[in-house]
Amino acid sequence: MTSSTPTRKVTANIGLTLDGRYNGPGGPGDAGAIVRYATTEVARDHLTRIWEGATTALLGRRNAEGFLGFWPTVAEDENTDPRDRGYAKWLVDTEKVVLSTTVTEAPWERTRMVNAPAADVIAELKATGEGDILVNSSPTVIKALLAADLIDRLYLLICPEIAGGGQRLFEDGLPGTRWRLADQRTGELGEMALVYDRAR
Repeated sequence: MTSSTPTRKVTANIGLTLDGRYNGPGGPGDAGAIVRYATTEVARDHLTRIWEGATTALLGRRNAEGFLGFWPTVAEDENTDPRDRGYAKWLVDTEKVVLSTTVTEAPWERTRMVNAPAADVIAELKATGEGDILVNSSPTVIKALLAADLIDRLYLLICPEIAGGGQRLFEDGLPGTRWRLADQRTGELGEMALVYDRAR
């Protein structure tokens, strides 16, 4: 790679409650405190910004399976919000890399299954191709990359609810890092779409 080759940015998006959780006390499927804010005007505009520069989606297995059951139908639905449809079509058409220790057969077209640490996969992706690498709402992958300080941009949708239980994104033990606010928008329900760039 020559010095003139642009470095691929690693971006990540996720929705969080005020107490920093990506699900509620009921476990991974308990997303009620986040889902109700995902269809607001601010959230849909945020969704568009997330994927516009990305050419690769990096997903965890559980997340990929959930997306497979939902987004392809949105991509084909002409009556859906054009921002949702734009994201869905991008997700169906783009290169997808799914991290899994158990599944080897790709569930989607343009999908590659990889059994390797997230940091190693990022190193390989950054050495090949161009465009942003979007870690797409996959908290376990985001956590691993935060721990390795490999995320360049965070897209956060902060939902104005306290879950009171569930899994947190920012756990104790992460390296201390500084971030610069690149964009901030507030929605009618009190949700906030925030974009933070890693200050290196």
